[in-house]
Amino acid sequence: MTALVLGPHLRHVSHHTATIWVETDRPCEVRVVNREQGVDAAARTFTAHGHHYAVVEIDGLAPGVRIPYEVLADGETVWPEAGAGFPPSHIRTLREHGELRISFGSCRRSPGTVEEYGHDALTAFADRLRTGGEDTVWPDVLLMVGDQVYADELTPQMREFISGRRAPGSPPDGEVADYEDYTQLYKLAWHDDPAVRWLLSTVPTFTIFDDHDIRDDWNTSYTWRREMWAQPWWKARITGGIGSYWIYQHLGNMSPQDRASDPVFEAVRAASEETGDAGAVLDAFAEKADKQPETMRWSYAHDWAGTRLIVVDSRCSRLLTADRRGMLDDEEFDWLDGRCQGGMDHLLIASSLPYLLPMAIHHAESWNEAVAEGAWGRRGAAVGEKIRQAADLEHWAAFERSFRAVAAGVVAVGRGERGPAPASISFLSGDIHYSYLARITEPATQSKITQIVCSPLRNPLEGKFRWANRIAYSRSAGRPFRLLAKLAKVPAPPIRWRMTNGPWFDNAIATVELSGRECGVRWETPGTGGTMSEMGRAGIT
Repeated sequence: MTALVLGPHLRHVSHHTATIWVETDRPCEVRVVNREQGVDAAARTFTAHGHHYAVVEIDGLAPGVRIPYEVLADGETVWPEAGAGFPPSHIRTLREHGELRISFGSCRRSPGTVEEYGHDALTAFADRLRTGGEDTVWPDVLLMVGDQVYADELTPQMREFISGRRAPGSPPDGEVADYEDYTQLYKLAWHDDPAVRWLLSTVPTFTIFDDHDIRDDWNTSYTWRREMWAQPWWKARITGGIGSYWIYQHLGNMSPQDRASDPVFEAVRAASEETGDAGAVLDAFAEKADKQPETMRWSYAHDWAGTRLIVVDSRCSRLLTADRRGMLDDEEFDWLDGRCQGGMDHLLIASSLPYLLPMAIHHAESWNEAVAEGAWGRRGAAVGEKIRQAADLEHWAAFERSFRAVAAGVVAVGRGERGPAPASISFLSGDIHYSYLARITEPATQSKITQIVCSPLRNPLEGKFRWANRIAYSRSAGRPFRLLAKLAKVPAPPIRWRMTNGPWFDNAIATVELSGRECGVRWETPGTGGTMSEMGRAGIT
């Protein structure tokens, strides 16, 4: 009998469509059904590197429906699993009008003990939803903004798996090496916790990668890229990482229309049918996406109930050459700028890396970029590059020209220069392992412009790093670093902002709540007992 290896995952949804993603243990037909309510959709699996996947698209649904579903493989029910003890999984379409709730977070280590990483915010969130009554408020969307898996910081379970595949000490020692390792990494993250597996089956989920999905400080600089491609093991690692991300994460971010016109999806399915395995096609695509980032767009945007959500790839699409440096390549920036428009109630821009950092960190990163690029001479540049890689100085502030370009576009939207100004413009981010809210104070705009950070879902900072970041968060800490940046001839930022809520260092998940022209956010933490409680709340508009 066919079995589910991973899933089902409820991925892209709209007002009338829904997508179910699964991995199975053999080729088969996968069918999603609720015959009482007229749901019956099917897809054949495709195969890559010996693994079998299906993307089932359901169309013709009504807005705002909640329909329980089953998954069949070659006619046999494989979901829900008997005796699992969880409520039925539902297909959940979005409402055309009314409230919209987007829960988000990043940086989740799994598995691991409570002593190592604390209580898992995603597990606790799932438990609250499944045990709540009819009055429980559910998110419409779950957005995971990076580090869904840690390819370079392995758990004992992952090390045991790798030890069965290659000799101890084989490079890359202590890290995943290829596509097969990545498949196990995703299984550990999304299958072995029953609560999380159920959550992903019943809440529409969108994702974007960050560095640990590939490797710490992925694409920090041109020097970093040259160093990594000089490693004999890097090709298998980067193609395995990008190829598995495309299958396990990116496919579900796309709308049915986008998938239907996607040449990679077409090529992978065709190769699977013709040769029985599309692994070579997937590897070639992944290598090209890394070496020529302008050939692939990982960013995406969706409009829902008066809200536009733009999810920005701030990792794979970086412009890193010997003479140019940008957070986004030219094509990607033009795409982002073209979607930063008015005419909706709320504009949300999700980037794994915070756009607005505490001032001390922002100025330190902009100073370091200038020095590493030669502002203090060749020797200074060498030292600056070492500092950049050692201290992880590679956020938006470390791409100063990109920071300024995005600021110009966002301020134009907020002033009503690109259509009627939204009530709010919010950046949603993770990465830095603590949570906060920052507000832009200058220049004046009609829109309230904020940075909302929620991190980690499960990977808290150690005490000494909490202490350092708490100091950096203070207002006065920014002054000496601004002086350093000024000495490196870095211009003052074109916008000003202040930190208004936080910092909070606990594992957490945040929910942005949108209703008409109103916007607010709340952060929840599992706390010491693993039960969710409110950590902070703020009104945006």
